[in-house]
Amino acid sequence: MECTFSACKGSCEKSSLSCFTLEQAQGLFFKPFLELLYEAQQLHRKNFSSSTVQISTLLSIKTGGCSENCAYCPQSARYRTGVKASPLMDLEKVVVAARRAKEAGATRFCMGAAWREPKTQDLDRVCEMVRAVKKQGMETCVTLGMLKEDQALQLKQAGLDFYNHNIDTSVEFYDKVITTRTFQDRLNTLEVVRKVGIKVCCGGIIGMGESNEDRLRMLVLLANLAPPPESVPINQLIPIPGTPLADRQAVDGFDFVRIVAVARCLMPRSYIRLSAGRENMSDELQALCFMAGVNSIFYGETLLTAANPKPEKDLNLLKRLGISAENFS
Repeated sequence: MECTFSACKGSCEKSSLSCFTLEQAQGLFFKPFLELLYEAQQLHRKNFSSSTVQISTLLSIKTGGCSENCAYCPQSARYRTGVKASPLMDLEKVVVAARRAKEAGATRFCMGAAWREPKTQDLDRVCEMVRAVKKQGMETCVTLGMLKEDQALQLKQAGLDFYNHNIDTSVEFYDKVITTRTFQDRLNTLEVVRKVGIKVCCGGIIGMGESNEDRLRMLVLLANLAPPPESVPINQLIPIPGTPLADRQAVDGFDFVRIVAVARCLMPRSYIRLSAGRENMSDELQALCFMAGVNSIFYGETLLTAANPKPEKDLNLLKRLGISAENFS
């Protein structure tokens, strides 16, 4: 398999893994805008249908009260954001939510819990949820914080398809946002998830005060994982009152699209998901993101505790763009 990245110039003998540098990513990012989109769209069409999008639904199964100090997160117990801590959701309610998501067109059901790491009794209940959602005929994904290998294996045995654990930003900028767990802690969790055979969902957040170089460093690190994440969520920061990042200004729209396009070029076979922040994006900006290589979105009015476009608005946008929902196979 030859490298599909034009800047590589044949330096990879067998694959496109572990061959990217910051300089190559910068070379892409600073191309004329339309040239970058053209290259990203070409790679997208080689690996995916250009007229379908994978739809996921995200449910908060345990909200608030997290001990971490992630500066963007309203679920941290350290900040006064109005988010009330709640216990782990009942299995029956999760199943009902999964059925509704499937009826609305979602093929992947993601469950998030505001934990630093799950406790044994809680993980047992999450595994029950995974098994129940699988019975609905959907892909499953959870995000539960840090994992040990035995915990990852337990989730694998329950039938979990994907584990989400974002690295959020570059190594260099990381401690400006989070100090209660290290960047290496995140990589360690990704390693044990991959080791037991669960697919990886890993991306980051744009707009926390980082530079474009930080964003590119994050993408290069993800692309050089062996293999890269199967799903790469690109989130736009939602500044939440009460969090340390409440006053952050919106990212330039063209810069955001460029980051999406670079992600597609560096990870041509990954699903690139336009995640948090779509509520504040225009239809035109979202359309450019689809053109740049996005082929997955979260569907539903709420993402954990944040607002998301109403389903009818999303359906209208996709219809106008001639994009249909991807079928689960």
